[in-house]
Amino acid sequence: MPHPASDCFISPSALLEQWQGHRRLTRRVIELFPDEQFNTFAVGGMRPFGTMAVELLRMAAPTVQGLVDGNWNTGVAGAPRSKAEVLALWDADTAKMNELWPRIPATRFQEKLTAFGQYEDLAYRLVLYVIDNEVHHRGQGYVYLRALNIEPPHFWER
Repeated sequence: MPHPASDCFISPSALLEQWQGHRRLTRRVIELFPDEQFNTFAVGGMRPFGTMAVELLRMAAPTVQGLVDGNWNTGVAGAPRSKAEVLALWDADTAKMNELWPRIPATRFQEKLTAFGQYEDLAYRLVLYVIDNEVHHRGQGYVYLRALNIEPPHFWER
């Protein structure tokens, strides 16, 4: 059963800061990845990290946009891009998320929504899913970096 916004254990601004902390860490993983292997290197049947990074771009800012105005189709389209392009898009999305987030009413997080035309849940759980998905893919990126003999950043340094 949904609870009023006053029952929240974390404020919307604190939730965004937590998310952006994860995004800062994921950005550092992207930066460490060798350019020539960003879209090609894979382990154990997993996708290349560049493909995963583009997936994250297709979810983060579009989720915030969807929470603001119901438009869930604002993400990056097309195939994986160069590491430099992904980093530029990442930075643009970070700025967009920070700009849009204050426009989300606190009560919106308790509303049942359908994200991307198919995922129905309470808004705050949709946000947590996007964060969980990023953490999952960043973990895969850590495996790749270690397989390439590159020390990944400490997970707690966000």
